[in-house]
Amino acid sequence: MAILHIAGLSGSLREKSYNTGLLRAAQRYGAEHDMEIEMIEIGSLPLFSEDGESPLPAAVVAFKEKIATADGVLFVTPEYNYSISGSLKNAIEWGTRPYGNNSFNDKPAGIMSVSVGILGGVRAQYHLRQILVSPNMHVMNYPEVMVGQAKEKFNEVGELVDEPTQKRVKEFLAAFAEWVKKFQ
Repeated sequence: MAILHIAGLSGSLREKSYNTGLLRAAQRYGAEHDMEIEMIEIGSLPLFSEDGESPLPAAVVAFKEKIATADGVLFVTPEYNYSISGSLKNAIEWGTRPYGNNSFNDKPAGIMSVSVGILGGVRAQYHLRQILVSPNMHVMNYPEVMVGQAKEKFNEVGELVDEPTQKRVKEFLAAFAEWVKKFQ
């Protein structure tokens, strides 16, 4: 079976980010479902401005190429002020620009989220779903992974250690692999 190449985007730039820890867990478990999940760096992207589109900055060109060549995109988002992070929104802006050169177009997508609160980033997930309509992405609806009370589920270096959450992530990845295959 062919390996699915997945672009993984963590919306958190924090060094010991729970969201990046969840993405690392997905990377480890992805092989069980014939997926190679590459974590794509978004922290080095400049702030989006149409004035910077010509020529595109080198970091943006590299980012867009990785998205364009991926079979699907896995977003892992924190929730800030009922929404996604500015860094993740910035990456989405660059990925869709310049007009007519949308690297996200027609790609299957999956969303997971983590927060220290009890809701696990549910509001950020639904806002991200709204945002991903414009770049014409196909977001998997179910199963969902929303990890609440992150301090109890990750260790001090940001690694996922909670077994029920690990199981949910594996179930999510199995479904996501099937979802991505539908768009091959």
